[in-house]
Amino acid sequence: MSTGHDHGTSEIRYEKPLWWALGLTSTFLIAEIIGGLVTNSLALLSDAAHMMTDVIALTVSLIAVRMSRRPADARRTYGYGRMEAIGAIINGGLLFLVAGYILWEAVGRFREPPAVASTGMLVIAVLGLIVNLISMRLLRAGSGTSLNVKGAYLEVWSDMLGSVGVIIGAIVIKLTGWTLVDPIVAVLIGLWVLPRTWTLLRQAGHVLMQGVPEGMDVAAIRTRLTQMSAVQEIHDLHVWSLGTRQVVLTAHVVLAADVPDPEAIQVELTRVIEQQFDIHDVTLQVERTSCKSEVGHA
Repeated sequence: MSTGHDHGTSEIRYEKPLWWALGLTSTFLIAEIIGGLVTNSLALLSDAAHMMTDVIALTVSLIAVRMSRRPADARRTYGYGRMEAIGAIINGGLLFLVAGYILWEAVGRFREPPAVASTGMLVIAVLGLIVNLISMRLLRAGSGTSLNVKGAYLEVWSDMLGSVGVIIGAIVIKLTGWTLVDPIVAVLIGLWVLPRTWTLLRQAGHVLMQGVPEGMDVAAIRTRLTQMSAVQEIHDLHVWSLGTRQVVLTAHVVLAADVPDPEAIQVELTRVIEQQFDIHDVTLQVERTSCKSEVGHA
């Protein structure tokens, strides 16, 4: 038995703020890359790489919102929930390459710090900070109710910290002429990006491998279901997620011999799973005799 539910249509109302934030961030990303090359600031280029993570996060969020409108079909019976994880895997790999290049370039600049146009670096970083603050304002409402939008909001929030770091670096260079602060800031931003990128890759890989969602205790679910007097055994219990929000549970339920109404027990078990474990995509196969011994299920 499977229950119907909302596959993400509640996020559609957040699409317009996502588009505005993506437009602002993408436009400034191009400007920041050009500015970093013109001013010869590695910190600015590093911050641009970080802003690229914002563009990726916003794009993934928009894809997830768009895909949520598309119903399942004969070829994709679960719909398009995995697109978010696939996009994260691809983008995470690219981000590792970008962050690795920034750190490699910084090593060379530690040896021979080049001249940096601190005024241009400062102006561009301040504009970047303003763009981050506007994007955060646009996404703040959705971040409280949508995990999808919350991920994009946190990306922009962390990039705002990167912009602050570049501003501090530009001021130090302008006041002291100590250009070594530029690669130092670049390294700090790179080291900030890498752990977050690794976390993104790990979470996306976990989803694609149909791992148990974070916070879900399969043993607790099994124990709770077998506590019911009508249930003799639970086997082939699987819990996984299609994306960041849609959790799926399937199981075979062997009923006690004296159960008169298997369908009523099926409905009751589904209700318990929904209410106590907040899983709303549930498929249960009820059995009078366990099929595990017959077909060799684990």
